[in-house]
Amino acid sequence: MFQFEPVALPPEAEALRTEVREFINSELSEDYLRNSDFNAGESAELSRKLGQRGWIGMTWPKQYGGSERSFLERYVVTEELLAAGAPVGSHWIADRQSGPQFLKFGTEAQREKYLPAITRGECFFSIGMSEPDSGSDLASIRSMAVKTEGGYRLNGSKIWTSGAHLNHYMIALVRTEPASENRHAGMSQVIVDLKDPNVTVTGIKNLAGDTDFNQVFFDDVFIPDDFVVGQPGNGWEQVMSELGFERSGPERFLSAFRVLVEYVREVGSSPTDEQAVLVGRLLSHLIAMRRMSISVAGMLQEGKMPNVEAALIKDLGNTYERMVPELIRQLSPATVSPRFADTLNQCILHAPSFTLRGGTREILRGMIARGLGLR
Repeated sequence: MFQFEPVALPPEAEALRTEVREFINSELSEDYLRNSDFNAGESAELSRKLGQRGWIGMTWPKQYGGSERSFLERYVVTEELLAAGAPVGSHWIADRQSGPQFLKFGTEAQREKYLPAITRGECFFSIGMSEPDSGSDLASIRSMAVKTEGGYRLNGSKIWTSGAHLNHYMIALVRTEPASENRHAGMSQVIVDLKDPNVTVTGIKNLAGDTDFNQVFFDDVFIPDDFVVGQPGNGWEQVMSELGFERSGPERFLSAFRVLVEYVREVGSSPTDEQAVLVGRLLSHLIAMRRMSISVAGMLQEGKMPNVEAALIKDLGNTYERMVPELIRQLSPATVSPRFADTLNQCILHAPSFTLRGGTREILRGMIARGLGLR
């Protein structure tokens, strides 16, 4: 059974919202226009400024540079940055999931080395999960780290690695033992220095002409023992925990938010009946998912791990983010402004990725079914 208890944002969270909006207005020009997808842009300078304000690693312990604020306060900061289309791509993965992985599974030395740098907006991470020819079957990965003196020798490849051409490190899921009947055994998570000379990063151009996706090749890369995250062989359990952080946030249904905002402006105060119905439909979906996502933030605040609920939000968000540009395209005015056209066109070009990252629909629905005891 799903648990989505109603959660109200506390006064301190709403006060923080005003502060974040003032910051955004001071940093982004009036004519700034970018879709509200967290992958739409990066700015190391903006990340450093966010770090100075304590808005990276917000819930982490102060001893590691965190602010020890609530998950609900973090939710507000995330929501406002996304809604504005702020270029948050540099620190996004490190803040959302790499840092929490170190807190949960890392050694004390790893926490002391990486977490303060992440919170300052100076250390950026990529995700190393997907591989060529593996599709959505994460258990079929083949990148292999063979034990050697003082560490491991890693060979293989990762694909769809966002930001690898700019980031400093990757936490990669690799095999440290040969595959066996237990497909989830023998995997480990390791830290890969993306600037290592034996690591090659090759850009993959998407439909929009961007190369934020990459394929990363490992050619006999040495991974020191202290670059293993958690226990060797425990990689599958750890990566499932990591995906829980990835799937439940507002980024899973806000990627097309800017299109909706610009559409409301475009149709103005005299929409047709069909346009008014569409706006109401899209807003009602958005409000429902937002309430569910805030509920998950409340569960995280209580120390729970709502993996099934997170998967449901991601699945619903997949459908919603693809639906927004498609339905708006069909009911747009005959003549539109360049601002609206650019926003819609960019969203349409990026939309295919919305249903892939963080798990495809088939994977998510399988998780939901298992969580409900249906398979």
